[in-house]
Amino acid sequence: MKNFFKYMLATIVGIIVVNLIFFFVFLIIVASFSGGKDEVKIESSSILHLKFDYEIPERTSDNPLQNFDFSTLKTTQNLGLNDILKNIKKAKEDSNIKGIYLNMPNLNAGIATIEEIRNALINFRKSRKFIIAYNEFYTQGSYYLATSANKIYLNPQGIVEFKGLHSEIMFFKGMLEKLGIEPEVIRHGKFKSAVESFILDKMSPENREQTLTYVGSIWNFLLQGISEQRHISIDSLNFYADSMLVRNAEACLKLKFVDGLKYYDEIIDELKTASGINVKKDLKIVELGEYKKVRGFHKSGKKEKVAVIYANGQINSGKGDDENIGSDDLASTIREARTDSTIKAVVLRVNSPGGSALASDVIWREVELTKKVKPVIVSMGNVAASGGYYISCPADVIVADHSTITGSIGVFGLLWNGQKFFNEKLGITIDGVQTNANSSIGSVFRKINPNERAVIQEGVEQIYDVFLGHVADGRKMEKANVDSIGQGRVWSGVNAKEIGLIDEFGGLEDAIEIAKKKAKITTDIRIIEMPEKLPFFEQLIKEMKDNASVSAMQKELGPAYRYYKTFKNLTGLSGIQARMTYDVYLY
Repeated sequence: MKNFFKYMLATIVGIIVVNLIFFFVFLIIVASFSGGKDEVKIESSSILHLKFDYEIPERTSDNPLQNFDFSTLKTTQNLGLNDILKNIKKAKEDSNIKGIYLNMPNLNAGIATIEEIRNALINFRKSRKFIIAYNEFYTQGSYYLATSANKIYLNPQGIVEFKGLHSEIMFFKGMLEKLGIEPEVIRHGKFKSAVESFILDKMSPENREQTLTYVGSIWNFLLQGISEQRHISIDSLNFYADSMLVRNAEACLKLKFVDGLKYYDEIIDELKTASGINVKKDLKIVELGEYKKVRGFHKSGKKEKVAVIYANGQINSGKGDDENIGSDDLASTIREARTDSTIKAVVLRVNSPGGSALASDVIWREVELTKKVKPVIVSMGNVAASGGYYISCPADVIVADHSTITGSIGVFGLLWNGQKFFNEKLGITIDGVQTNANSSIGSVFRKINPNERAVIQEGVEQIYDVFLGHVADGRKMEKANVDSIGQGRVWSGVNAKEIGLIDEFGGLEDAIEIAKKKAKITTDIRIIEMPEKLPFFEQLIKEMKDNASVSAMQKELGPAYRYYKTFKNLTGLSGIQARMTYDVYLY
């Protein structure tokens, strides 16, 4: 009995201690986010440090746990593309900022995102301020971004990765056959490769054709940008990639990929010289997260409002979050912008591979209604395909980056027959009753019959026809013409402009300028970002309740987290889909 009370007391004390620790950690998190919001003063001859060692989201997250380091009990705010672009523009006008130090030890972003940041940096250089890029190692993406700099430096033992692009798709047919799981696919479109991962063990000729087309067009665009900034011919760049001549630091320097080979301390000295600081004094450097707190340089007076609405992630019915589009939430947000008379134009920022066809149609309707009241401009991010294009097509103007993945105008249905898996692998049999002939349609315990397949196929064809009609109306094209470039085919931004699926090349800032002109606004504008973020404490409680495990998994899996997220999204598919079931990553 004595030991019982001793252990019980120890357990109670342990629980109290653990709760106290969590309480103090909670206070530290609250202090780290709620404090430090006073305006930051920038000293003269300062340098803005752009360090990209994280996955760059579309919009800066207010997730209190996402960037909190429990080992140091400190947090770092990783800015989204929206704030990165704003602050580069602000630094261009800031007389206290002499230049930018660009450092990308682990850049994780789509090529379209990189393109938008690169264009902003090239525009920054028009102020005659300098940009110095330095890495120990450059990936193809980070090197493309680095070519926006006046000078590119590399560690003497480093290398620039330069080998051309490749895209890989994982196929699950063999695994499913071994497990005894049969995918039941109903689709329209010879290019609707979304389901090929489940029914084939390699790319179909049609999928290989479309993939090579859009990957090739993106590669050619990257080569053009590198060639213009580094003064190396495109033929030479292709030769270097094919011959693997960019194989060490000395080769990088000899072939003019970099301007010098230096160690970190030498870069610091160069930055001091460039900013006019004595080499014996400390470098005045300001991090991007801190610079966000500096007020912008805007004229006073009344400003008309332009709403920027973010549509990011897979499209589902119901509620959404930072990584998924919920049709209820997004439709409500668009409706709010439409009925607000103080908002003169809407920019819909789409970064989505699509999803539920029904949910996409709900959102499409709100975009269509808003277009009748005020200008609607779509700005496409890394991907705006299938359902992502569905919700974009009514816009007055569609703006995309050269490397945006878009199109994929097609739909499919996907059911699973796990009867063999349960019977032969697990020894489980299923029996039941039903009131009508097709009550159990969609059951994972049996194969669909020909009549059920015909009904679902009819639904797929009907939704595809509606999709074609929406695109034809929005793009002012003949329906047959849309079908000829549809059929589920995926296009790059370059290809999409050639066939009329988009109107102009550009990023978010360009789309905002177009919205301003369409609304005939001649004064400065005020950007209203929607949907509105949750108040700090509500967001903190929500994240601690729902997503703390996700943040931990992201840190543990690193870049591989994307595959887990894709698989998780696929397991939640229901109804007829207008989406890509695989994500496009170019390496």
